[in-house]
Amino acid sequence: MTTNVAIIGLGIMGTRMLQHMRKHKEFNPNYLWDPSPIACEKAIKQDSESKIMKNADEAIEKADLVYLACPPTVRKTYALKTVEMGKALFIEKPFGVNIQDSKNFIEKLQNYDVPIAVNFTQAGGIALKDLLDSKNNGDMGEMLGVDIIVTYSSWPRQWQKEADWLRFKKEGGMTREVISHFLFFTERVVGPLRVKWAHTSYPADPLLCETAVLAKLENKDGLIVNILASIGGVQPDRQEFTIKGSKKSRKVAEFYKDSVSVGENFIPLREEPKDPRAVSLKSQLDHLELKINNKPNSLATIDEAFRVQKLVEEILSKT
Repeated sequence: MTTNVAIIGLGIMGTRMLQHMRKHKEFNPNYLWDPSPIACEKAIKQDSESKIMKNADEAIEKADLVYLACPPTVRKTYALKTVEMGKALFIEKPFGVNIQDSKNFIEKLQNYDVPIAVNFTQAGGIALKDLLDSKNNGDMGEMLGVDIIVTYSSWPRQWQKEADWLRFKKEGGMTREVISHFLFFTERVVGPLRVKWAHTSYPADPLLCETAVLAKLENKDGLIVNILASIGGVQPDRQEFTIKGSKKSRKVAEFYKDSVSVGENFIPLREEPKDPRAVSLKSQLDHLELKINNKPNSLATIDEAFRVQKLVEEILSKT
């Protein structure tokens, strides 16, 4: 039996999920809604099997599972409607930007006995699983630290230009959008973190998001996690997570390029897929299938997502 899905928010993430859910045996993403008629028109051209609903409530009511790809300010409203109707929920991060509001929101979600997961794209991937296995079996030796490096020539990136809200301080920025993924990955590997020190730079326009971040975090054992992130200059995008061990170090670049070093250059651990995004989303959806069937899975929990959100907002507050 397949799962009927409603997708609320038909921007980049919503239409991407629509495409890959349609290919998956478990999901029928038949019910769509976005406040933008242009976004709705584009989605239907992409997937003629789907139907644009009159409003979000109608889409949620018809579905078994609701995927929320809308901006943070409206996610909470639709999420609560989803669980109140007894539907499974797959939600983008963050829950918001106000920590107390998000805490109250999570407490409400936890009152409902429905499957809920947060879309951190690396959660179900082979890189995280393999790195955890390597760490846990002692192959890497003693854990010595983590480095997170993120640089872009411009923000939002070219393929994100339609999501204009990403360039504003209120909800957007690379820390919420990208660094959060690597913080989630890091906490899965070394445990919960706290911010020791951070400095975030912003442009002269007070409405715009951050342009640089330097931060130092640590886990309960004092293991240091360094973050260096910046925007500007002619350069390719760089997104790297490196966990350093006394025997081996592992690096994950661009969310999927997994490599190992024993002191020399990093060597790829596996052949790169022709379509890495398709592989990643297929894995996420496989784990989502497990989640909605109450089986063990690797998707991010709401507690994990909230811990990451608190780290992100603390970093952004340090100037």
